[in-house]
Amino acid sequence: MATNLRHVLITGASSGIGEALALFYAAPGIGLALIGRNRERLAVVADACRARGAEVESAALDVTDRAAMAAWIERIDDARSLDLVIANAGVSTGRGAQGEDEAAIRRVFAINLDGVLNTVLPLLPRMTARHQGQIALMSSLAAFRGLPTGPSYSASKAAVKALGEAWRLKLAPDGIRVSVICPGFVTTRMTARNNFHMPFLLSAEQAASIIARGLARDHGRIAFPLPMTALCWLVGALPWRLSDAFLRRVARGR
Repeated sequence: MATNLRHVLITGASSGIGEALALFYAAPGIGLALIGRNRERLAVVADACRARGAEVESAALDVTDRAAMAAWIERIDDARSLDLVIANAGVSTGRGAQGEDEAAIRRVFAINLDGVLNTVLPLLPRMTARHQGQIALMSSLAAFRGLPTGPSYSASKAAVKALGEAWRLKLAPDGIRVSVICPGFVTTRMTARNNFHMPFLLSAEQAASIIARGLARDHGRIAFPLPMTALCWLVGALPWRLSDAFLRRVARGR
């Protein structure tokens, strides 16, 4: 953990990677600002972090609610400047090869992309004025190539990936560090719905450790696990005819 890290904001903190990150950072002298959709689960996570010595503020907020997010985040930052914001909240349609209806597609983009903007944009002018701060955006290895089993998820995460990569360069002169996180399969409530084999599956705790280490080292892209990262990069780099053929075979195998 970076020695100057004192106040951390995490969205999607009521389960999965967000919960694991909250517990990883929880320690005496650390302030945690936790946002999650499920009030009961979020309260359990907040109590567990307090038991580890952290000071915790939590709120059951919908990350798509722009006004509510801005008001709460600005209040938290007014009380104690945030050092690190992890825009982690995300969903998938969970429909696989069955397809995605319009409502599900719009919900995925609202949470995965607008949710990131609603988390980060209230803090950008503040971090810029302070000439310091760190931003972490949760993308996915699915951002490397659009997947037929999750079109909206792949597209939303690709947008987050591109946004983070551009922000890293644009905001560096202002002293703001930006990292994009691209996990493979991680054991969470979201992946629990998957009815197919998930290669190189990691626990949420393993993922949190990898992410925190990458953030402490200011890695621009934190992609893992390595074998899955290499495969996704290769599929994305292949000519479209070859990558299409490969993904059709994978989809049929499911």
